[in-house]
Formats: sequence, structure tokens, C-alpha cells
Amino acid sequence: MIGTVVNAATIVTGSLIGSVVNKGIKEEYQGALFNAMGLAAFMLGVNAVVSHMPDSQYPVLFIASLAIGSFIGTVLDIDGRFKRLTGRFTSSNLGEGLSTAILLFCIGTLSIVGPIESAVNGNHTYLFTNATLDFVSSMVLASTYGIGIAAAGVVLFFWQGLIYLGASFLSGFLSDALMAEISIVGGVLIATSGLSILKIKDCKTMNMLPSLAVPVVWFLLVGAFF
Repeated sequence: MIGTVVNAATIVTGSLIGSVVNKGIKEEYQGALFNAMGLAAFMLGVNAVVSHMPDSQYPVLFIASLAIGSFIGTVLDIDGRFKRLTGRFTSSNLGEGLSTAILLFCIGTLSIVGPIESAVNGNHTYLFTNATLDFVSSMVLASTYGIGIAAAGVVLFFWQGLIYLGASFLSGFLSDALMAEISIVGGVLIATSGLSILKIKDCKTMNMLPSLAVPVVWFLLVGAFF
């Protein structure tokens, strides 16, 4: 769990620094940093998709996953429920930033594969790399939305902790093929988050989160009936 602890700590630290530096950064400079963050998120997502697509055993599974997951998420109104929840404790502006931060920090390939690699092989490299990226990202986000972005570090801790514990118990089921499919879907979600940051298209990425569970269900069905 050391990698997860470090990752969460860098987000909190970066948020603290970003919220303080915010006082000395002009609005146009904040916009430039935010654009850079959006482009980085978009390209990280695209890279995850392109890198893992050749390893996919079911090339159309990610399409089905996105369609089914988005439908379920929209019916459940995950995006709306999340915004209403954060709106009770924060400004609407911070709620938007916090949802972006949680997606950016938690749904990335490194954030998913990292704790699994840590639990199964004792390799913390992915998580330490992710921590470095999240440190910079949290400073940029906090410079725009404030210290509340640090809450994303708490969410990440529990998110990666659950993945770590799950991987420890299900190490035999988490095949490379399944991880490739999850990484492809996760890459798409990161890319859509980047589009939202750039204000190109609000894809309501929170509603797409159930898409990550579809490959898991598919592999369970394949393993049970084929």
C-alpha cells in the first residue's frame, strides 16, 4: 500500500501548493495551465487506448462497454447525483473541478494498473509514476478551484485501496487480456475528461463510469460458459 499512500499524499500536497500559488497567478495564466492540463489528459487517454488496442482479444468490446455503461450511468444519473452531493458542501465551481480531479486521478490507466501490479508483483513503479503526474495535476487544478481539490486524494486512497485488496484476492482472475480491455475503456474516459477540461464537449464522464465494469462481467461470462 506504500505506493497508494505516496500517491494520495502528493495530491494533498500539490493541492495545498496550488491553492496558495493561486493568489499570485493571473486569470489568463490559470487558463493556460488549465488548457495544458486538458491537452495532457486527452493525450494520456488516447495513448492508453492506442497502446492497449493491439492486445485486445475483443476489438468491439470497448464500444459495447461504453454504450452499456453510459446507458446505465445515465439512468442512474451518476453525474447529476455527484454534482448535487458536492454542491451541498462546496461551490458549484469546486464541484466541477472535484469531479474532474477524481476522474483524472482515479480512472487513469496507472491508477488502475498500479495498485494491481503492487498487490500481485510488489512493483510500485506505476504508482510512483502516477504520483508524480498527480502532483503536477493537483497543483494546476487547485490553482483554479481551490484547496477542496485535496479531497480527491482521499477518494483516490480508498479507490486504489479497494483495487489493491481486490487484486490480492483475485490475482488469478486478473489476466493481461482483461486488464487490456479495462485500460482501453479507462483511456477513453480520461480522453473525454480532457475534452471537458478544454470545454470542447461535456461528455458527462461520471455517467460513463459503469463502462469499466462491463469488461469484467464479460470475462466472467466467457469463463463460465465457454
